Amino acid sequence: MMERLTKEKLVLAGLTVFSMFFGAGNLIFPPYLGASAGISVWIAVAGFAVTAIGFPVLGVVAVAQSGGLDKLAGRVHPKFAFIFTLLIYLSIGPCLAIPRTASTSFEMAVVPFLKAGSATGWMQFLYSVVFFAIAFAVALKPDKLTDRLGKILTPILLVLIAVIFAGCILHPAGIYGQPAETYQKAPFVKGFLEGYMTMDTIAALNFGIIISLNIKAMGIPKEADVVRETIKAGFFAGGILLLVYSALSHVGAVTGGTFGVKENGAQTLNQAVQFLYGKAGLILLAAVFFIACLNTCIGLISCCSKYFCTIIPKVRYRTWAFLFAFISLIISNAGLNKILEISVPVLNALYPISIVLIILSFAFRDGKRWRAVYVCSMGLTGITGVLLALEQAGARFLHDTLIVLPLYSAGLAWICPAILGIIIGVVIDFFRNI
Repeated sequence: MMERLTKEKLVLAGLTVFSMFFGAGNLIFPPYLGASAGISVWIAVAGFAVTAIGFPVLGVVAVAQSGGLDKLAGRVHPKFAFIFTLLIYLSIGPCLAIPRTASTSFEMAVVPFLKAGSATGWMQFLYSVVFFAIAFAVALKPDKLTDRLGKILTPILLVLIAVIFAGCILHPAGIYGQPAETYQKAPFVKGFLEGYMTMDTIAALNFGIIISLNIKAMGIPKEADVVRETIKAGFFAGGILLLVYSALSHVGAVTGGTFGVKENGAQTLNQAVQFLYGKAGLILLAAVFFIACLNTCIGLISCCSKYFCTIIPKVRYRTWAFLFAFISLIISNAGLNKILEISVPVLNALYPISIVLIILSFAFRDGKRWRAVYVCSMGLTGITGVLLALEQAGARFLHDTLIVLPLYSAGLAWICPAILGIIIGVVIDFFRNI
């Protein structure tokens, strides 16, 4: 007999998925996009939604249907599955995403209340200790995240964001400004690329472990039913993300049109709330950033620890959770802008591979029949993505080689190699299966 979650439990599961996705990047990139895109904001938001909502939701579905990321990536090769999965968990874990939650929330929850010129080094370190101690304590019970995130923290977060958005509607700072140079020619493509920075498509490939664990804890024992309810929760979370991204992009567009484009979206939001609510606005924004970043940090520590327990089972979950929290604490003190600077080339290498893998999971569901499609497309996409990332990281000698690729100027040079790989793979598999 098919078992389903009640409507209340499905909403809670969806809110939990949303809370795991919605962290540092999700808060700072939509306002920055809005401020930069100006009157082209909604075209840019459409592109942003593809990579920041569409592919993440499809990623949850793809992993759920295939039985896990290792099985999905294993359609290419077992060694590829191990290396790719490991790199993804490290990037969304202690190397980039988890530290970013602490550095972003510190910049927004603490820095605005410090005196101008104050030394922030030790203050940031102490904040990080407290932040990761809380995250570690909550992450120790990964099957209880729905109760702690979905029921309590996420509803509070959504109400606080609604207060900021309502203020911009009732008392707007001005009107949308003109697009910045980077958004003048192709705002949709630029928004598409900005969606990379949320890291959600990569995160979606890993959150399935924790999502399914929480759905099982809600009383759904059968694996097929867990998969179905996981997919429902993913789509529900995607709908909330679309509403919140649209609201934050509007806030950024109005603020940027009046005060200009700042260095990052955190500073844009800072200007918006101060204009709307004065000093009280800083407290409001501090609460928003702290809750959102803490939610994501807890989810990431949980899913990374669960994964590493599967590859090194002798080390307990509690030990992995502590280790990831400790490493992230150290890295987070590099500061927000430095972490964002490092994130870009890494994401440009991993994101195309993730997107193509998700697309293949729907277009070529039989991994054995279409093995060459997976191998060829992943090979060409991966090589191109790595070369593009190296160029962006400073290897300028690759420029003359890469610039000949179609869509290079748009930042989508990996698309044609991916398509070429699919075509070559289809031809190989066609003759192999005759």
